[in-house]
Amino acid sequence: MPRYRSPRIWEELKALGWKISRKRVERLMKEHGLGAKKPKSWAKTTDSKHNLPVVENILGRDFRVFYAGEKWVSDITYLRSASGWLYMTVIFDLWDRKVIG
Repeated sequence: MPRYRSPRIWEELKALGWKISRKRVERLMKEHGLGAKKPKSWAKTTDSKHNLPVVENILGRDFRVFYAGEKWVSDITYLRSASGWLYMTVIFDLWDRKVIG
């Protein structure tokens, strides 16, 4: 069952011949505690409560570099797809910020 917000309810009422403003629909819905259930803006993808070994942070937030190949960093992102979650990581050299892998 779809969950409508005030603009969509207002459009439905207009189509049925009601003469009512969108703001009034919004106010009435608020007064009666009606509204659409908002989807989560994020999904839990990490389980930090485990007994597996964790790699030591040897960089220590010191991002200064003096020659190429001295420090490589990476980042990971999660992408939702039709087949589920995809994980993408990028590795790059801090010296010139070029992608390595």
